[in-house]
Amino acid sequence: MTRLVNQQMAVSNSQSDVEFDLATYLSTQQTLVEAALDRSIAIVYPEKIYQAMRYSLMAGGKRLRPILCLATCELTGGAIEQAMPTACALEMIHTMSLIHDDLPAMDNDDYRRGKLTNHKVYGEDIAILAGDGLLAYAFEFIATQTPAVPAERVLKVVAAIGRAVGAAGLVGGQVVDLESEGKTDVSIDTLNFIHQHKTAALLEASVTSGAMLAGALNLTSLG
Repeated sequence: MTRLVNQQMAVSNSQSDVEFDLATYLSTQQTLVEAALDRSIAIVYPEKIYQAMRYSLMAGGKRLRPILCLATCELTGGAIEQAMPTACALEMIHTMSLIHDDLPAMDNDDYRRGKLTNHKVYGEDIAILAGDGLLAYAFEFIATQTPAVPAERVLKVVAAIGRAVGAAGLVGGQVVDLESEGKTDVSIDTLNFIHQHKTAALLEASVTSGAMLAGALNLTSLG
């Protein structure tokens, strides 16, 4: 008996010594997401709008939001394949926010990740439409491409992400951010509101949507 216990303890200690390599995990998942994003949008007529959408979508980045969605889905018993369409949609929405954030009417940036911003390449009109196209297509992509997930779960994911990106989330945070520009008396509460809505809302949706798809979380929206 003592020998058996010692053997079990040795196995347990060996397992606990195995360290999770975060860098390798992120790199592997990023590669999967990049490939899925590349397949998600084809260039068809009118070519310019699809080129503009792909220009910013495939411009790089950490792909943190899709990776969080995939990781949570797997962690709660789902499969990567079930979560990949939502993961791609989250990156489409994030990309939309960057395209619009860079516009002259907002932050007026010329470069994003070392490349010319969308409106500098395609013009302000096409950049606005590219962002609109990505936003609309993101929800279409979730609804039509999600495999082996009950419809009610998919609907809850759509509702949660919609809330996270709308006036109750990202858009609301952007409005307060714009209103705070140039002010010297911005309060901590206002800063927290901006961070929680403009950035954190979509990150939260990335995590919760993965769990929803796996059936481990029953939410209709993010509050």
